[in-house]
Amino acid sequence: MTTYTPFDQACANVIRTLTLDAVQTANSGHPGMPLGMADVAYVLYAKFMRFDPKAPQWFNRDRFILSAGHGSMLPYAILHLTGYEAMTLDEIKRFRQWGSLTPGHPENHLTPGIEVTTGPLGSGTANSVGMAIAEAWLAARYNRPGFPVVDHYTYAIVSDGDLQEGISHEAASLAGHLGLGKLIWLYDDNAVTIDGPTSLAYSDDVPKRFEAYGWHVQTVDAHNMEAVEAAIHAARAVTDKPSLICCKSVIGKGMPTRQGTHKAHSDAPGWEEVKAAKVALGADPEKTFDVPPDVAEAWRAIGERAALHHTEWQRLMQAYSEAHPDCWHELTDAIEGVLPAGWEAALPTFDPADKPIATRAASGTVISALANVLPNLLGGSADLTPSNNTQPKGAQPLRKGDFSGRYIHYGVREHAMAGIMNGMALHGGILPYGGTFFCFSDFMRPALRLAALSGAHVIFVFTHDSIALGEDGPTHQPVEHLASLRAMPNLLTLRPADANETAEAWRVAVEWKRGPVALILSRQALPILPKLEGFSRGAYVVRDAENPQVVLVASGSEVSLALEAAAALDARGVRVRVVSMPSWELFDLQDEAYRTRVLPPDLPKVVIEAGVSLGWHKYVGSGARLVTLDGRFGASAPYKDVYSKLGFTVERVVAAAMECVQS
Repeated sequence: MTTYTPFDQACANVIRTLTLDAVQTANSGHPGMPLGMADVAYVLYAKFMRFDPKAPQWFNRDRFILSAGHGSMLPYAILHLTGYEAMTLDEIKRFRQWGSLTPGHPENHLTPGIEVTTGPLGSGTANSVGMAIAEAWLAARYNRPGFPVVDHYTYAIVSDGDLQEGISHEAASLAGHLGLGKLIWLYDDNAVTIDGPTSLAYSDDVPKRFEAYGWHVQTVDAHNMEAVEAAIHAARAVTDKPSLICCKSVIGKGMPTRQGTHKAHSDAPGWEEVKAAKVALGADPEKTFDVPPDVAEAWRAIGERAALHHTEWQRLMQAYSEAHPDCWHELTDAIEGVLPAGWEAALPTFDPADKPIATRAASGTVISALANVLPNLLGGSADLTPSNNTQPKGAQPLRKGDFSGRYIHYGVREHAMAGIMNGMALHGGILPYGGTFFCFSDFMRPALRLAALSGAHVIFVFTHDSIALGEDGPTHQPVEHLASLRAMPNLLTLRPADANETAEAWRVAVEWKRGPVALILSRQALPILPKLEGFSRGAYVVRDAENPQVVLVASGSEVSLALEAAAALDARGVRVRVVSMPSWELFDLQDEAYRTRVLPPDLPKVVIEAGVSLGWHKYVGSGARLVTLDGRFGASAPYKDVYSKLGFTVERVVAAAMECVQS
């Protein structure tokens, strides 16, 4: 005999009616998933979720991720019903309108209670894996007998579309490999996508697929609340495997002419359909945005019960602070993003008298130093650890059953790596970084963009940064990539010129609080330059002359080329200033007086960069000479030959500078 009553159904149905009214009022939206998964969501929140509507950022809350972000009205309805103060009924009424807290897809930086920004399908699957890794890693590091201070679950609603996207395959494979027992995906298995039935393009045996990944798999009727509850209990009982619960649902459940069809997926159904659906759901068809008082009271009680876990955790943390004060201080600092006092002293300084060193190698030295002073720094690589130099000296990898290490082998899964790191950063308590070749940022671009949109503090380590990669050829040589990352809002891009600038780049990256950071590092060895002030301002003078006649502007490895050319020009009696410009974004933050002091508008300029010229004219004017690579890709050869054949030579730079001086 079921323990669920018609009143429980009414509590689930209010998610459906709020969704229908919001979508129809906005005349746009995606009602199908919220209507199909309302019963599952009600059971999850009524019986399992731990959260506090009055403290949305409570650290040990359970995380809920809507990977199928188009169904955003489902979490918005739940946030309102459970008592999140910001999610008023007026916000529900302003669904998808300018300035509302209810955008078309969930945005974590905008709406309290939303964990991650989702919408591009599949992204939330990787984010959820990142959050589950964060929970497991922090628990291994900070929990003590009797003090499970980090102890929560990560739940995600995923759709057919999510599971078709490649990132979900990457993320699920790694999750199974690591045995993330506190990760539970609720699969909205409705067999419908926008085009029609999933059979048009999708015939995977999903349960077998996930069993092959090492997941615990169940299948339930999504509209049988007791069966859903039993499945979640069973999933939580499995501690060494992530769980997939295939919820056989009816898309758009309740809409009389659309449920079960692709017409239920998106678009406003029309008021007549809305009213008919309300009749089928036992609601008043003439009322809009109606929440019956008894239903409202029941939902608020769910929120209040869930918040009791926060009170219990606060008591636990108080006792923890007395029993393990050092752990408590370290954990609370990590949660609050407080850096250890004096951590910068660990940054190495490199001697210009030493032999040249690739910035990727210098970065590896910096990482090993930082790992000793930044306890929440957690790194990894997409199967390029020896090339990226991302593993701290002596660091052990995370393994199934042992999360005490400091390093993650992501495998050849660049897209998932980026999405997972986004999840770790947004979970809190961790500063994640991960490496791959710069060219492979193409694989990661959707997650890079979401990191920037979400304000996730992730450090992306991109090595092999130009045509100087050499023999691997144009398939691996980035040409347009630097320009494309510079074009992305809210992404800080840093391309250091040498080992000392690399150390400064890491200092800036660790301290940056506005979003993700991309470090662009060389494969080839570069001369070590004297350490000068100015890197954090985005551009600064590294060589000057009295009353300079021309300015050579470069980033990264081309700064050394600029300095060589300056010496050659000096021998000709030409007065040269050389400017290292590692970051357009940081330079844009400076006042006009500083910018004009570094790059005087009246002085002719030569830009030197082994990539496309797109964007440089903003800083150097339309009359500048460009020693760049436009209109072609690179080539396969030793890097010095590639540089020479493609014109990255002292002679070409000197010629461009002389044109400036003589014109």
